[in-house]
Amino acid sequence: MASPIHRIGFQSHRVMIRKNEREGEAEEEGKRVVLTAPLALEGGLAAEHRPPNFLQQLLGLFCNVRPGSDLSRFQLPSLFNMPKSQLQCYGEMVYCYNEDYLCKCAQGQSKLNRFISVVAWSISTTRPAIFGQAPYNPILGETHHVSRGSLNVLLEQVSHHPPVTALHATDTNLNIELNWCHSVVPRFHGTSVEAAIKGKRQLKLLTFGENYEMDSPNLMIKLIPPTGADWIGNVRIRCKDSELEADLCYYKSHRFLGFGGSSRFVKGTISHSNTSKTIYQIEGEWDRVVELKDVHSGEVMVLYDAKKAISQLNTPVLGVPQKVWNTESTKVWGELSQAILSKDWGKASEIKRRIEEHERKKQRERLSNGKVWIPKHFSVPHSMADNNNEWECSPLEPLVPPAPIILPLQTMGM
Repeated sequence: MASPIHRIGFQSHRVMIRKNEREGEAEEEGKRVVLTAPLALEGGLAAEHRPPNFLQQLLGLFCNVRPGSDLSRFQLPSLFNMPKSQLQCYGEMVYCYNEDYLCKCAQGQSKLNRFISVVAWSISTTRPAIFGQAPYNPILGETHHVSRGSLNVLLEQVSHHPPVTALHATDTNLNIELNWCHSVVPRFHGTSVEAAIKGKRQLKLLTFGENYEMDSPNLMIKLIPPTGADWIGNVRIRCKDSELEADLCYYKSHRFLGFGGSSRFVKGTISHSNTSKTIYQIEGEWDRVVELKDVHSGEVMVLYDAKKAISQLNTPVLGVPQKVWNTESTKVWGELSQAILSKDWGKASEIKRRIEEHERKKQRERLSNGKVWIPKHFSVPHSMADNNNEWECSPLEPLVPPAPIILPLQTMGM
């Protein structure tokens, strides 16, 4: 029997594809797609592209910034950009992996087994950040569209100020759907910057009628020694359908007198939501191994192994160049990414200035003409624009179509 996601049909997606093909007919000459290695356990390609006098220049950025300032409109020089957009970073959390935890979620034999797999998958979306390097702040309407086997992933920047990203992913083989809506609120605290990740992630296991909701840890960037970029804070994972929930805490451990230790610890519990009775305890390092302990039997098992899941990740490849939309991240920022990869900092600064000025010009034109920009792939209630912390984005189409950028099946790890 066909799955619910199959029965919806593909007619609307053919319409969407044709629509974007027409958009592609107006392609600007000289634009090309530049694909870069994902952020993996080893740091990825982005770690290799630091500018000269790195720390001195980084500290100089904040010399005139007051503690407590919201950095949402802070313009970061290209010297401190990694060669990829924030949309790509979010997308990589979903489509770049080796051990397939999403598959485990869909194939669990019991609601508890499926919930445990969802917790492991949530941890797998935590990727190492690189100190002093940030992805590009996506332009309004920017998209990122990638396929990995039957998993199709689509992201769109639905707001620029504040920056809000929507993600929709569907897998017709596993009968899975993902809906995310993230708003990043970076704030300067004098010796550090904390980027609060607002919004919810939804994972739907359609075969079982289960909907899982979860949030994200925040990113803390320390500007004075010992410098670093680490994920911190609490994450809650809930499934009302199975009456289970997990509470995780990302934190830094200390070995002696507050020094040493690991900045990548995670601990938490899995419990029955109606009784708050703990079933499992969770503890470990999210960039190494996280273990699951049965509180009744004392049995300990591996919940998540980062080396198996997010090391040696493959880079997406361009499958059908003529199908790439002009709004695609790897095309919008392709020229800038190439300049950064070449360490041509002067050219990179000029390209970034040109892109940002072009976007400011379009915004001025919209304002002068009284036009309101509307996302192409997601519905965003107008009331959300006045509430930065509670954005909700709904996909306009039930299925994400296959993408022109792919992770080849023969290179997938399991």
